[in-house]
Amino acid sequence: MNEGIVCPSVCRCDEGFVYCNDRGLSIIPPLPLMAAILYLQSNRLSNAGLPPSLERSTSIRVIYLYANQLDEFPIHLPPSLRELHLQDNNIRTLPRSALAKLPLLERLHLDDNSISTVSIQERAFSGTPRLRLLFLSRNHLSSIPAGLPASLEELRLDDNRISTIPTHAFRGLSSLRRLVLDGNLLANTRIADDTFSRLSNLTELSLVRNALQSPPVNLPSAHLVRLHLQDNGMTHIPRGALDGMRRLQRLDLSGNNLTSLPRGLLKDTESLELLLLRGNPWFCGCNLRWLHAWLHGRGAAVTVRGLTCQGPEPVRGQILRDLTSLMEQLASVPHGSTTTTSLLVPTQGSLFTLRAKRPGLVMPLPPGEGGQVTGEALELTVKPLSSDSVLVSWLCPQPAPSFRLSWLRLGSSAALGSITETLVPGERRQYLLTQLTPRSHYLICLLPLRQEPSFGGSSMGSSRVGSMDTDSKDSSPACAQIETGDALVNSGGEGSDKEGQDSELTALPLAGIIGGATALVSLLLIFGIFCWYGQRAGYMSGDSGSYSRGRGGKHYDDYVESGTKKDTSILEIRAPPAGFQMTAMAHQPLQPKLEDVTYIHTIFPSSSSSSQLCAV
Repeated sequence: MNEGIVCPSVCRCDEGFVYCNDRGLSIIPPLPLMAAILYLQSNRLSNAGLPPSLERSTSIRVIYLYANQLDEFPIHLPPSLRELHLQDNNIRTLPRSALAKLPLLERLHLDDNSISTVSIQERAFSGTPRLRLLFLSRNHLSSIPAGLPASLEELRLDDNRISTIPTHAFRGLSSLRRLVLDGNLLANTRIADDTFSRLSNLTELSLVRNALQSPPVNLPSAHLVRLHLQDNGMTHIPRGALDGMRRLQRLDLSGNNLTSLPRGLLKDTESLELLLLRGNPWFCGCNLRWLHAWLHGRGAAVTVRGLTCQGPEPVRGQILRDLTSLMEQLASVPHGSTTTTSLLVPTQGSLFTLRAKRPGLVMPLPPGEGGQVTGEALELTVKPLSSDSVLVSWLCPQPAPSFRLSWLRLGSSAALGSITETLVPGERRQYLLTQLTPRSHYLICLLPLRQEPSFGGSSMGSSRVGSMDTDSKDSSPACAQIETGDALVNSGGEGSDKEGQDSELTALPLAGIIGGATALVSLLLIFGIFCWYGQRAGYMSGDSGSYSRGRGGKHYDDYVESGTKKDTSILEIRAPPAGFQMTAMAHQPLQPKLEDVTYIHTIFPSSSSSSQLCAV
C-alpha cells in the first residue's frame, strides 16, 4: 500500500472511514494508507478477494465482512485488528493459525455460519488473549467450545444444538459477565450441579427456550443482575433458587407452566425492579397470599407484568395485586381451617337450595344500594369478584344454628321470577355466589334461623329442614343490592313497574325482526318474478338473429356510441359452474354517430348451454 493511494472510485471515504459496502465487489481495491474502519459487508468477497497487502496495514482496527461469500476464516487480515464482523457467511472451521495472526482482537462476530464443535481446532483461541466478546449464535454447536480465553466477558451461544453442559465447561472464565444460551436443548438432568457456580462475576444469564423443568441449581448469586428463564415449560421453582441474589434487578419467568411461587422465594431480591410473569396459569389462592403482601410492601419500587389469575374460576382474569379484600379474608381464616378453601371454591348448591313457588313472595328492599348493610344484629357485606360471581360475608354477634341466604335478580318483578335460597351452616361467615347473570343487579338477603320447636306449621321449606324457624322478635334480615358487571340500573319511583313492563315486552323486538324479515323476503321474491317476466317478454319480442336496438331502422356500433375502442368480444356473466366466459359478437358495419347517447346493456345468465345475448 503506497502513501499516495487515494480513495477507490467505487468506494466513499471520510477521514479514516472507508465505505465499500453493497458494491458487488469480488476483490478489495487498494485502500488509503490511513484507513481505520472498513465497511465491506454485503458484497461477493471470498478468501481470494482479500489481497495479501492487507496484512501490512497497521492502522485498520475494524472490518465489516458480514453477508459475503466466505466459506473459510479469512486470511491476510491486518494484525492491528480489534473488531471483526464475519456473521452471515458460510464459514465452517476455526483454525488456530488464522486466529493467531490477530493478537489484538477483542470482538469476534461469527453468528449465522456453519461452525460445529469438531470444526473448532484445539486451542484455537490461544492466540487471542485479549478477546472479550465472542458471538457464535445460530451455528451447529453441540457443546460448549473448549479452550475459550480467560479474558472473555460476553459469550453468545444461542440457537445451537447444545444439550449437555459438563462441570468443566466454563472453567477459567472468571471474567465472564454475560452468557446467552437461548434456544438450545438444555434440560435439568444434563446440566452439572456446579456448572454456573464457577461464574462468580456473571451479571446476566439467559436460558430462554430450553427444556428446563426448574431453574438450574447453584446459580451464581453474588453479582447477577438479570435472569431470563422464559419459555421453558417450568412447573415449579425451588424455595431457595434465588437465595443471595441481592443485586437482581430483572427476573423473567414468562411462558412457563407455573401456578404458584413458594413463600420466601424473593426474600433476598431487595433490588428487584422488573418481574415478568406472563403466560403462566397462576392459581390465586392462599398459596399466593404471601406474594400479594410482598407486592404491596414493595409498592412502586417493583414493576410486575402478567400476574393474572387463571384460577379459581371466581377470580379468573383478575390481577393478583387487586385482590386485597379476598387476601385479607384469607388471612383472617385460621391455618388448616376448612373455611379457607370455601372462600374460593364455588359452593353454590352444595347445601339445601330452595326456590319459592309462591308468585306473590317479595323480598324486602334495602334502604339503599351499597356493598355493606347492617341489620339489627347482623352486618352483611357483598363484593363482586367477577362478572358472574359475588362473595357474601357477614358478621353475626349472636350465634345461630344456620342462616337463610336468598338472592333475586332485579329487572323482573317478583311475581314473574323466583327467589333462590340456600341454607348455610351457622359456623360459616362467607358464601360465594356463582353462575350469576353478568351485568345485572341482584338483591341479596341473609336471615339467621333460630332453633324453635315446630308443631306442623306451614312455613317455607326452610322451616322443615332441621326443624328451624325464624324468630321475628330477635332476628331480622339484612339485605344488600349488588351489581355484576357494568350494567346501569333504572332509578326513580317507577322503577319496579317499569322493570316489570320491560320484562313482559322483551319478546316484542324478536317478533318484529322475524316479521320484517318475512316481509322483505316476500317483496324480493315478487320483484324477482316481475323482472324475470319482463326480461322473458323482451327476449321473445326481440330479434334473436342480430344485435341491434332498432332506432329508426339504423344500426349503431355499441363501442362507437360509448366512446371506447371496438372489440369483437364482450364479457358475459354466466351461471355457475360456467363462471366468466368471453362470447364473440357478430360483426356489424360502423355507422355515423348521430347522437351522443350511451346505452347500458344488461347481460343475464343464459338458460341453455349455447351462447346467447339478451339486450333490453
